[in-house]
This record gives sequence, C-alpha cells and structure tokens, in this order.
Amino acid sequence: KISPGRPPVITPSSSTMASTTTIVVDESGNYGFERSDMYESKLAGSVEQYERHLFLCYKSHELWPTRVEESDADPLPKLLASALKARKNDIKLKTRLTICEAGDKGKLSDGDVLIFPEMIVYRGLIESEGDRFVEDVLVNEKVDLSGKIEKLSGSYVFVCCHNNRDRRCGVCGPILIEKFKEEIGSKDLTKHVFVTSCSHVGGHKYAGNVIIFSATPQGKISGNWYGYVTPGDIHELIDKQIGQGEAVDRIWRGQMGANIKGVEEPNHTNGTNVKSNEKQPEKIVAASASTGGCCRGADGFSCCKDENVENKPVKKGLLSWIGK
Repeated sequence: KISPGRPPVITPSSSTMASTTTIVVDESGNYGFERSDMYESKLAGSVEQYERHLFLCYKSHELWPTRVEESDADPLPKLLASALKARKNDIKLKTRLTICEAGDKGKLSDGDVLIFPEMIVYRGLIESEGDRFVEDVLVNEKVDLSGKIEKLSGSYVFVCCHNNRDRRCGVCGPILIEKFKEEIGSKDLTKHVFVTSCSHVGGHKYAGNVIIFSATPQGKISGNWYGYVTPGDIHELIDKQIGQGEAVDRIWRGQMGANIKGVEEPNHTNGTNVKSNEKQPEKIVAASASTGGCCRGADGFSCCKDENVENKPVKKGLLSWIGK
C-alpha cells in the first residue's frame, strides 16, 4: 500500500541487477585491460619504419569518425591527408599523419600541427592552406613563415582513444590519460610533459597504445611506441622513458626513425644497455631534434616516398633549424 503524497520506492529485481552487472563485466573483459587478447601478440617490430610524425590538432576524440582523414564532414584532416598523398614523392622523409586533441591547457588550438622530431608547431592551419603547408614546410623545408612556426619544448605523450575506430582504445585510452596526468602532477612535471589523445595509429589489438616523444641524454628526440600499456606502467614510462631517455623493453613496439623489421630490442639512441642498473641523469625537457618518421597514415593512406630512404643524407633546412 502506497501512502498518499509519497512516491513508491522501487527495488531493482534480481534479474535487473544481474543484467547490469553483466554489462560492466563485458565492457572490461572484452575491451579493457583484462580482455583475453592482452599480451597475446609480439610487440617489438610492430611499427612500420618512418621518419617524421605530424599531429594535427582537431576536435575531440569523442567526435572523430571511424576514418577521420576521409570524412567529408571533417574537411581540414581530409585536405591535409590529400595534400600529403599528392606530394609523397617530393617529401624527403617518410611522414606519418595522426589526429590529436589540442588539450585543455590552452597551449595548443585546433589547426595547430606538431612536427616531430623537429620539435616545432605550425600554428593555425586552415583548409585553404593544406597544399601550401606541405609545399613550404615538408617539401621545401622553409622555416621563416611569418611567425607560423614555433619551437616546442618538453616531452609529448599521445594516447590512442579513437573509440569510433576500435572500442579497445576507446576504453583503455582515457584511463591511461588520467593516470598520466595524475603521475605528472604528483611529480610537478605539468609544465614539461604534455599528454593528449590521438586517433588510430595502427594495432588496436595492442591497446593501450602510447607514443612518447622525448629527449635522449644527448638532446635528440626519440619517438617510442608502446603497446599493452596499463595504468601500472605509467610510473615507469615517466621515470625511465621521459626522465632517463631509455625505452621500457617489455611493452616497447618500435621507434620513429629506426628500421625495426624483425627487431628484438629497442634502438637505444643514448647507447645505454637497458638491462644495466646504472641510472642515467634525469632529463625531462627536450632540447633539439634528430632525424626520425612512415608514410602509412592514421587511416591507411600513405604519404611515403616509394624508394628506400634509409641512410639518405638530409639536406639543410627544416631538420637543421633546431639547435642552430
């Protein structure tokens, strides 16, 4: 009997509660860090060789369609991807394009293009400038563009959160970003380490997928890829990869600039054996750039030159600008 003026109290049935519990378990078991395909595949050597990486800041990962570089509703990524394709034989370095979020710190904005290993950002790219950007910055390697290009400092961490492409990264990615931010804040490194989400980078079965651009003790920029990353790995990635410039072998997938076909161990640009217990001096803030970056884009398009570019001399220009 229900008292007048008092709403009834509804107790969920056992069947309803069981159904809710099943949904939560399925979400974690199928897509999260406890899923059955975690650690099933070999990681080292799972990244195609490339030498330069572009990240275009564009909207939020929740809004990216399955193939954002092919979407008519997203003209900026599509036009930039098309411009890269059209000039692939004229670009000296193998170049990969990925979409990322600008983040919430006001450091970057939509339309900004981060370029690694050069450690520079091209500010405010608009749809009408896609061809000119590729021509000036990537083909002709111009660096005096009326304030359009600025230097970057620190370390940059990109975590795949492309939920509309694969649910595994959609579940794992945001959790990893929060853990990165928590650890970075606790170490007072917020001004030195930038963390944001990115689109598909290849290998969703390896989720969580993380790419870290940071300096070696010699000041060169390394771009290291990691797979099967869990929240428990974040502390080590910050201390070892970012702080010491050394790769974390057990979750390492590959490295920008290295020909890693069939590779078994990371290419340690600092010459240090990672099995050594000797601790290197901490170096958080990035200094200058080295050669580095593939042409398979985030959604399968290629902007690479067809010939093998390994050991090819790099002419003075964009790469030689940093550190002059």
